[in-house]
Amino acid sequence: MEKRELVERVARLEAQIGQMVEELGKVKEHVAALLEENQRLRLENQHLRRLVSTRGPAGGEEKHRVAKPAPVGEGYDNLARLYQEGFHICNVHYGSLRTEGDCLFCLAFLQKAPTGP
Repeated sequence: MEKRELVERVARLEAQIGQMVEELGKVKEHVAALLEENQRLRLENQHLRRLVSTRGPAGGEEKHRVAKPAPVGEGYDNLARLYQEGFHICNVHYGSLRTEGDCLFCLAFLQKAPTGP
């Protein structure tokens, strides 16, 4: 194998590796989007289950009940849980996956004490 052939082969391998890295990045973005959608659907499912359970058994004429407001601490608990599961809860990146460790905006938000009645 000549030097030129060797250099050309290395160049082809380098180009293939570049393409693979690019494709891996696209797959990673797609997986992150799927995880975000999955989490959103889980939360929506929980909300719908709570809504169905507050209406009681189906039958007769449906009456729309006004749901009681959640206790003050419950919302913060849900946000803390979301943050622990790896999602942003700050207004800057809300709902997106945290890929680079802790977010100072999210942590600052969690440090605020809930105000209650």
